[in-house]
This record gives sequence, structure tokens and C-alpha cells, in this order.
Amino acid sequence: MLAWTIYLSFIGVGVLLCLPAARPGAARAVALLTALAGLAAGLCAAAHHPPSPALAEVTTLPWLPSLGIQYHLAADGISLTLVLVTGLAAVAGVLFSWNIATRTKEFFAFYFTLIGGVYGVFLSFDLFLLFVFYELAIIPKYFLIAVWGSTRKEYGAMKLALYSFVGSALVLVGLIATYVVARTQTGVATFDLPALAKVVFPDQFQVWVFPLIFVGFAILAGLWPFHTWAPTGHVAAPTAASMLLAGVVMKLGAYGALRVAITLFPQGLRVWQNSIATLAVVGIVYGAMVALVQKDFKFVIGYSSVSHMGFVLLGLATFHEVGLSGAVLQMFSHGVIAGLLFAVVGRMVYDRTHTRELSVLEGMNLGQALPFAAVTFVIASLASMGLPGFSGFVAELSVLVGAWHAFPTAAVAAGVGIVVGVGYLLRVLQQAFFARGEHAAAAAPPAAHALEPITLPERLGAILLIGASLAIGLYPRLLLDLIVPAWQSPLFTQLRQQAGW
Repeated sequence: MLAWTIYLSFIGVGVLLCLPAARPGAARAVALLTALAGLAAGLCAAAHHPPSPALAEVTTLPWLPSLGIQYHLAADGISLTLVLVTGLAAVAGVLFSWNIATRTKEFFAFYFTLIGGVYGVFLSFDLFLLFVFYELAIIPKYFLIAVWGSTRKEYGAMKLALYSFVGSALVLVGLIATYVVARTQTGVATFDLPALAKVVFPDQFQVWVFPLIFVGFAILAGLWPFHTWAPTGHVAAPTAASMLLAGVVMKLGAYGALRVAITLFPQGLRVWQNSIATLAVVGIVYGAMVALVQKDFKFVIGYSSVSHMGFVLLGLATFHEVGLSGAVLQMFSHGVIAGLLFAVVGRMVYDRTHTRELSVLEGMNLGQALPFAAVTFVIASLASMGLPGFSGFVAELSVLVGAWHAFPTAAVAAGVGIVVGVGYLLRVLQQAFFARGEHAAAAAPPAAHALEPITLPERLGAILLIGASLAIGLYPRLLLDLIVPAWQSPLFTQLRQQAGW
């Protein structure tokens, strides 16, 4: 069932490319059906996954046996959590791209190539296969931004691609070194993750290869100071691509750092733990402070995304079961909430007003002109602030609890970032939707009449994402029953020993 999340995405690409260019409606229908099928497959797999540390084996086939490379797909609770957020982001992205009229089938073909690559990363338990899918997910991002984006789109696309490929180069060097050392240690050539997890790598090797692989992946997760591609890429990208960048692409980096670097090299994590936590906290506070002074609506959300991804990286650095579980939960939560924020800013506001300047939006009285957008942004802001009842509260609280056990000072500093986050969200909420100055009063009547009403696909997409955040916020066991047992897997035996669980 899980393998079909990958296969259906690429089948959708093939069908889309066969459609006539003059039928954008057919392309939208195929895209929505493909996204819904992928989400349904993920939901079925999650529903049938037992609350145990056992891996759900999907398929294992020889690929390059002379090099020990297999086509090995499997899943645990961590993988399933990220498969679910990918499915949600894919469906919502299609709904918020319903207005794409230029080269529609090509847009969705690139879109589902990216989605297929993302599903592949989350399900790959052969490191070479994981790297192939990881690279496959990077390529469509460039074209989605460069062709359908705005605001220095070529610059944003190129910057994102360059940062991604630099990170990939670091990861590739680390994977090759891991392969060689494991072969020397065991006499067996393999990239299979469960097999490599049984190898006790020398401490000196772990100390230098861990930061190579962790940072290589974490660049895509927005690790400070390698984060600058993220706000630029978010602003340049079309709405659906922004939602995917925030919702799933940044999670590829965090997932890779967890699945490869932390799983295989726990002693390296022990050595570099404080450095990672420091960079994560700087990212949390820095992203929030920069968002506080931005004049472009989308840049605010872009830097907000960097800040919230800092909680994921902080959770990964805690070496604590609660903190690590919070990091995975935050990957899901941020994917849903950030996707919703970008949908409001990009599709509901920018595509109608053709501006993201807060000083201009302040004069449009959007609270009356676009009431559904205003209400949606209020809800998304409350979820992003960490209001109890939404997924962000449970996720960030878990990270902070884990951080308190490991480094209390970092936990307090991260709390400062949350407070600043409340400030910038309230600021943009007031300026963009509820300004009551003299300019707002003068501009309100024409603005209210000129703006296109919110469409049904947009309403459905918003309801889907809000519902997901509420469901996990009100009943977090839906995901925690998947995530927590995964830490007892043999994959994390060395991590548990190092951490003393």
C-alpha cells in the first residue's frame, strides 16, 4: 500500500503529460485524484500500523547487488507521520493551485515529480536509494519557482538549487565514507540502513562524519546560518510550491538528519549536541526577530518558517525521547500550519491584491473585503503561536520539555522566540486585515468591491489543513502512538545506549 504513494505520483505525472495542453480542467482533475489517492494510501497504512517498534516492510529487491544497493522500502511510525503530512500538503497544494492557467499540465507534472521524490525519501531504508529520491525531489523545485514564480524568481530558484546541491554534496561524501568504513568493519558492502545501524563506527570517525551528514541535510531544514535560501525561495515560489517548500521539502532535511546522521552516529551527536542546539536556538530567535521587522507579508511567513524549523533541530539535539518525539511532531505541525499561512498570503491575498507590502495592504481593509481569508489567517496565526488545542502547542511543548532536560538555558532562549512570534503575527494580522487608519477608511469601499471572492477549492484546502492541526492538537495520540514506539526499534539501539534511556 505505501509503495503506491510513490508509484501513483509518477503515474499521475505520466497521465498529465499525455493530456492535451488545451484542457487545463482535466489536468486539475487528474492532479486532485492523484493527490487524494496518495493521501488515502498513507492514511490506510497508518491506520493498520501496529503501535510497535517493528518496521513495516514494503518491498526489497536487488538493484546493484555488486555494490550492496537494494530497492528497499519500509516504514516505521516516524516515516508514516511524514508520509501523512506529505499527503495533506499535496492535496491542499492542488486545491490552492486551482487557478493555474499557464501550462497547467506541466506545472502539475513537476509538482508530482517532487511529491513522488518526497514520498520516496520517507520510505527508503537503503541510503543510496534515499539519496536518489532526495536529489529527485530537488530538481522540480527549481522549475516550479523559475517558471511559475514571481519576485526575482530566477534568483530564488537558483539560490535554492545551489544551497540544496551543496548540502547534497556533503551528504554524498558522508555516505560514501560510511559505506567504506562499514565494509572495512564488517566485510559486507551495503547501504542498507538496518544493517548499518548494527555497525559500531569508531568514535573518531563519528566525530567528523556526523557534522558532514547532519549539516548537509540540515541546510535544507533551514539551519542557521545556512537558512537564507528559505525566505528567498518562499517569496519567489508560487503558492503551491511555497506550501511544499515549507510543508515537506524542509522536512526532507530534518528527516535525513534524524534517519541517517543521528541513527548511525549517536556518539557524533553527543559531541556536537551543544553546537547544534546553539545554532537551532539562534535560528529560532533570529528568524522571529527578522520576521518582526519585515515589510513584505510573505517574507514575514518565510522567516517565521525558519524560526519554527529551529524547534525541529532543537528537538533533534536533545538526545531525549520526549524532545525527539516533539521534533517529529513539529515536522508534521509545521508542515500543516506553515502551508496554511503561505496559502492565505500567496493565493488568497497576493493573487487578488497583487501586492504583499503591508503598508499597502493596510489601506485595503481586507478583513471586510476577504472575511474568509481573515478568519483563516487568525486561526493559522493562533496555531502558529502555539495555542493549546492546535498541533503546534503539543509539538513545541514536547521539544521544550526535552530541551529543558538537556540544556535549560537553550529552552528558555527558545521560549523568547515564541514570545517574539506572537508579536510579529499580531502585527501582520492587524496591518493586513484589521487596520483602522485614515487610509483604510478611504480605500475600503473600492477594495471590497474589486477583490475576487474566495473560491470553493481554497475553502476546502483551508478546512483540510485547519482540521489536521486541530485533530492532532486535541488528540495527539493519533501520531504519538506511531512515533513513540519507533524509538524502541533496533535502528535506535545505539542511540538509546548513548542517551541512557
